[in-house]
Amino acid sequence: MDKEWMKLARYSAEYINGVEYFLNYAYTRGNPQGKEILCPCIKCHNALWMTRATVFDHLIAYGFERGYNVWVRHGEEPINPKNIDGYLDGEDDEIDDIDGLLNDRFRGVAEEQYEDNGSLNGDAEKFYSLIEDSKQELFPGCQNFTKLSFTIRLYLLKCLYSWSNVSFNALLELLKEAMPHLNIPDTAAKTKGMIRDLGFDYKKIDACPNDCMLYWKEHERDTCCYVCGASRWIENTEVNNEENTKAHKVSAKILRHFPLIPRLQRLFMCSKTASSLRWHEEERVKDGKLRHPADGEAWRDFDKRYPEFSMDSRNIRLGLASDGFNPFRTMNLSHSIWPVVLLPYNFPPWWCMQADHAILSLLIPGPQSPGYNIDVYLQPLIEELKVLWDFGVDTYDASLNQTFQLRAALLWTISDFPGYAMLSGWSTKGKLACPCCNYNKNSTYLKYSRKMCYMDHRVFLPMDHKYRLNVRDFNGRTEFRPPPALLKGEDIFESLKNFKNVFGKTKKKRKKKKNHPNDPWRKRSIFYELSYWKHNTLRHNLDVMHIEKNVFDNIIGTLLDIPKKTKDHANARFDLKHMGIRKKLQPEETNEGKSIKLAPACFSMSADEKTTFCGVLKEAKVPDGCASNISRCVQLDDRKVTGYKTHDAHFMMHYLLQVAVRSTMPDQVAHPLIRLSSFFRCLCQKVIDVNDLDILQSEIAETLCQFETIFPPSFFDVMVHLPIHLVNEIKLGGPVPFRWMYFPERYLGRLKSYVRNKSRPEGSIAEGYLVEECLTLCSQYLHGSVETRLNRMKRNGDRCESNEIENPTIFSSIGQPIGTKKNGKAIYLDSKSRSQIHRYILFNCDDVQKFIREHENEYSKQKRKKWNKSKAQGKEFVEWFKKRVLLSDVSEQMKELSRGPNTVACRFSGYLINGYRFHTKQRDARRKTQNSGVTLVSIAESFASTKDRNPITDSLTCYGSIIEIIEVDYYGHFKAVLFRCDWFEVEEDKYGLICVHFNKRCFLDDSFVLASQVHQCFYIQDPFNANRNYVMKTIPRDFLNIKEPSDSNSQQFYQSEPSDHPVNLATSDDNIEFELVRTDMEPTVVENYLHLLNATESENDSEI
Repeated sequence: MDKEWMKLARYSAEYINGVEYFLNYAYTRGNPQGKEILCPCIKCHNALWMTRATVFDHLIAYGFERGYNVWVRHGEEPINPKNIDGYLDGEDDEIDDIDGLLNDRFRGVAEEQYEDNGSLNGDAEKFYSLIEDSKQELFPGCQNFTKLSFTIRLYLLKCLYSWSNVSFNALLELLKEAMPHLNIPDTAAKTKGMIRDLGFDYKKIDACPNDCMLYWKEHERDTCCYVCGASRWIENTEVNNEENTKAHKVSAKILRHFPLIPRLQRLFMCSKTASSLRWHEEERVKDGKLRHPADGEAWRDFDKRYPEFSMDSRNIRLGLASDGFNPFRTMNLSHSIWPVVLLPYNFPPWWCMQADHAILSLLIPGPQSPGYNIDVYLQPLIEELKVLWDFGVDTYDASLNQTFQLRAALLWTISDFPGYAMLSGWSTKGKLACPCCNYNKNSTYLKYSRKMCYMDHRVFLPMDHKYRLNVRDFNGRTEFRPPPALLKGEDIFESLKNFKNVFGKTKKKRKKKKNHPNDPWRKRSIFYELSYWKHNTLRHNLDVMHIEKNVFDNIIGTLLDIPKKTKDHANARFDLKHMGIRKKLQPEETNEGKSIKLAPACFSMSADEKTTFCGVLKEAKVPDGCASNISRCVQLDDRKVTGYKTHDAHFMMHYLLQVAVRSTMPDQVAHPLIRLSSFFRCLCQKVIDVNDLDILQSEIAETLCQFETIFPPSFFDVMVHLPIHLVNEIKLGGPVPFRWMYFPERYLGRLKSYVRNKSRPEGSIAEGYLVEECLTLCSQYLHGSVETRLNRMKRNGDRCESNEIENPTIFSSIGQPIGTKKNGKAIYLDSKSRSQIHRYILFNCDDVQKFIREHENEYSKQKRKKWNKSKAQGKEFVEWFKKRVLLSDVSEQMKELSRGPNTVACRFSGYLINGYRFHTKQRDARRKTQNSGVTLVSIAESFASTKDRNPITDSLTCYGSIIEIIEVDYYGHFKAVLFRCDWFEVEEDKYGLICVHFNKRCFLDDSFVLASQVHQCFYIQDPFNANRNYVMKTIPRDFLNIKEPSDSNSQQFYQSEPSDHPVNLATSDDNIEFELVRTDMEPTVVENYLHLLNATESENDSEI
């Protein structure tokens, strides 16, 4: 029976006739149940009974189940009855579904062309050209590849491993030379053209070189700007003056627009991604914790206001991210390109912030930043968003096999603080720089530092807080003002209704009118053209990434007194004098006014203390992937920390700073700095309890107030002020990782890698993005063994082959050894180690728990103390269990488990599991990273004494270091990997920091733990006590991508993963002795530049 038609495109006449033949065959030779037969489509898998019409529709829409070439369930005799299942799951699973790719990508094109039967349009030409390529053999007799499928796979390797065009051309030439009959494109350009036909295109829209307008819609054919009169074209006087020369007109500036609507429709083409777009409504756990933007108030408020939109969970919620970057990787060339990227938030957390699901919408050209004129370039995107909101678009949902009206809404924007001003229109400079405080003035101009400072954080405290009445330690005044309220979108919309935007860079800046209510506004944002925008609770996000970096810069520069970085300088001291506060820190004139003495502040450090501070940062070893090599940024000789990146500042702020200040600073300074570190660490968690947010808000308010009593006013720039508003944004928008700039910045790095032609960087990025977009689409139709960006192994990925035997639950999580000897080194277990391992495995195996309870019941009948019973059970259960499984009908697995492990085991020096990279302490000793620290939370009974009759069952957190990694074997039936650890005694210091003592061991008889049970931590050594180490907990680098989204355990793991640091902030100590000046250090004498300035002014006056 010829079944070649099953491999043809599902819209072809041959395939449709074949489906009719199959149905006739099934109803005549098969075994129909009434009018129904088993549906063999790729969705139903021969498991559901359907009518003839429904089966016909399914086979046309989805196609036959892969591998179902012998219709054994519809009347056909099997080739070998013993191997039916193997035949059904045959080698066709290893063939790429290129027909499915073409059918889904050109679904509408094929249907319209079949009905209209007219001339071919652009998409139709691409479609039939690709169909032809998909039918051509790669070489005569090739069964596994066609010309198109091989070209896709080859170009995928090029992009995956960053091959250059030259090397790719050389490879094509070599393949052609070795195999002359190989049917592949001749050059990289032709290969790229074939791949591009699978994806979507972009539009070029000319723009005024002065950012005044776009040449589109009614101005599409204009030749000059109607605002400034600038020419649309690049003017070349030499060429223009030549006679009889027809000059080729080159646009002065080009905006590249990647249409959003077809790209949103593409998300529903593949059933896997289509079903994930409903995750936020159908699978999200709603338990009061914030894990996703859908858990925030802004999302819920939007749903309440627009119930018809929220009724269909497939409607897309979007976030808009934008930032500028230099494509040349050098600061010698000034060039700023501004991509506009859209993030679909319907996806689950492990997909939301993946580059493969981000959508590049606009590529705003350089060489200069558009500034407030960015609205000119946002017009095409806003037009699409209006269509998606007001009308929607017909979209086919592959997961539900239906067409629906797709709508989309923009929730908020993500940018750095200057970008905040560009997108919102509110000026982030000057006395009203904080958009959250808006018109509530909390700034002061510093006369000598010549800058604005933003203090008065006492307004955010409760009205009865003691700091509000404190005059001496603050600005000399009491504070009774309430906290400022956020501006509502409706109020902004009304106040800017008559605001006239004037775009372009050639116009003179309009003069601000003093005391005008619209002073901070520089434009009426284009986002208010979206009818729902004014009702959004959170419209623009403050970027935690840059706020952390700037706050850390201020702290580290001031504490180490780094020139040009410190905020405690002569001008700052003169500001104190001008404000009339902190007399002990005011400058004192000496040497007839030519010099001044600056008393050392409480946060000043001696040279030895600076060395200690820098030594903590220099010597710290952190887990693999947590941060870069921070030690390279620390200069011990100069006592400086410079050259660190944003993520380095993030890591030092969260973990290293608190140990460094604890060892060098007095309590009055160390305490608020440690509180700030704890605040940011809790703020940036991926899972946050809503009940903890009020605690965080009170923490940051008190911390900033304490800062005001310690640091000079020049310390408080607007970035130090902004943390006071971050907790409220979490309530509205959900966890910080979905709204900060780390992902957009990494995405910009990917776009930067596309630049090959440095004379046309924007064009290179656009072409590179299109190819990547096409390959992302193709990757969803390649069989699972093909490596793509979607399934590529992460840095610490632990994917491995599963056991063939169904194992007890304790052995279900298996990692992967690392090192040159991945098979391990064979060792012999001594009787003590074997006994400890076997006992630990039994007590931690779910399948053995019923036997443990049975054993407990037997002991409960004995008249012995509870402490003795508990101790005896741990010793006697192993032998009891071995005898018990022989007396009843239990599974063979339990019998094999009762035998205990083999005395021969394997030892490794490193292991990957649950996204962590673990090393033994010996392996760590010769590396710059620390991966041997482990932490385990166990449930245990605590006895006050041997006579205690009421033990307390509570969780106990243990900390240790890995000494050995051992894999034990239960005689070929199953294996388990355990860590043998040294466990340390734990204590908590006065700041709330957890520390352990390496010279004080505990749990000597219970040193083993299952590898799957532990999480990773690392230790920072106390600079004054080598045995005292501070504990820092971490989470995996690729925490959201540990498991594939299709895995049913991915959501469970994500929700059960403990936070990197619980909300346990250091509490305030009101009894700390407060001293503004350090008496154990000499004052610093500097030149009095004010004296020189006054002398110069006096000379000028005398000459006049």
